Amino acid sequence: MTSMENIYACFLKSAQVSTDSRKIENGCIFFALKGENFNGNKYAHDALKKGAAYAVVDEEEYATVPQIMLVENVLETLQKLANYHRRILQIPILGITGSNGKTTTKELIAAVLSRKFKVSFTQGNLNNHIGVPLTLLAMDKTTEFGVVEMGANHPGEIAKLCQIADPDFGIITNIGRAHLEGFGSFEGVIKTKGELYDYLDKKNGLVFYNSDNPILNKLSEKLSERISYGKGNAKFVGESIQSPPFIHVKASFKKGVLYLNSNLIGDFNFENILAAACIGNHFGVDPIKIQQAIKAYHPTNKRSQLINKGDIIIIMDAYNANPTSMKASIKSFLDNRKGECYLILGDMLELGNYSKEEHQKIINELPSGIKEKTFLVGPEFLKASSGTEIRSYINVYELCEFLKMNPIKNGNILIKGSRGIQLEKVLDLFN
Repeated sequence: MTSMENIYACFLKSAQVSTDSRKIENGCIFFALKGENFNGNKYAHDALKKGAAYAVVDEEEYATVPQIMLVENVLETLQKLANYHRRILQIPILGITGSNGKTTTKELIAAVLSRKFKVSFTQGNLNNHIGVPLTLLAMDKTTEFGVVEMGANHPGEIAKLCQIADPDFGIITNIGRAHLEGFGSFEGVIKTKGELYDYLDKKNGLVFYNSDNPILNKLSEKLSERISYGKGNAKFVGESIQSPPFIHVKASFKKGVLYLNSNLIGDFNFENILAAACIGNHFGVDPIKIQQAIKAYHPTNKRSQLINKGDIIIIMDAYNANPTSMKASIKSFLDNRKGECYLILGDMLELGNYSKEEHQKIINELPSGIKEKTFLVGPEFLKASSGTEIRSYINVYELCEFLKMNPIKNGNILIKGSRGIQLEKVLDLFN
């Protein structure tokens, strides 16, 4: 078996890490991961032919040349290598998790900290047991600060990711009713997200928490090192300012108040902006630079995006959805939009036995005046809406066919749902 020292020496010589034999960069080190329907070991030689300098496998029959290193378990080796690398670099790492807003908050924090440090942070949604190691291995000796997003849908996963990333600082954006199928209950969600606090408590690390959130307040009580942000009783205080369609923050810094203008939509983004400002302030980023960083940030990838289609204004928020984020998005949209409003809502996935109940709650809580302008998409919403006047469709293609014949010509539209429902397909129908 190849030792970690030898693998690390090869990693330092290589250009980067790859786990996909179809995307090989010249000089990289290829980790032959396995899945339910694939065995990366079979592609080790192919990866070398495509330009990989080394490959790591865990089946002896494929370790036939010196450039292919044999280990007991490729995934565990990738994770251990990432932790080894993280400890060699000895840079401050901030871990971030939460049911909603963690990706936006991560990007805002990275944008703010980048005004002072050379920051390396999670790209896209690489926040699981493979993505976190890849995030760490993308850091190098020039990196001064790391921001690592951690996602989970089963108990124990945040604890495992903490063991890999070894964060010094942490933030839980919020805890909502997400991934209930994997966690088993809302209490399971709380316990798993709280694993970040547990890890930092043992390490005497520092936690940033939203003092307006009763769950986070209670979870963080036991911590000796914590810094609060919020609207009132907090170390770092801010006030939500609406300037439709965007949300801004009036933040109190040591030398006075600053208005943090953003390109984000939705009241729920107030706490994401405030968190980033609080963390930037703690690490000594100049308040004016914090202001500049937040103003320069633009959401992408179907997260709270404002899309102008002439007489139609679309709020595109269909990257992900759970009951907590769905309710917050609908409320913010209806509270802040003027004129005709329409809702296109897609199923919330991974709710397990809670799915029927949670979809029914969303329908029941819709104001009566909006129901006739609501379109529900997906089998769960279709079942839950039976017997109501709300238009429901088994999939997005059925909705598209309806909208082609009955187009929406003006007004405001909120598009919200899990990305598996593919609600982005309706965008082409609006001109």
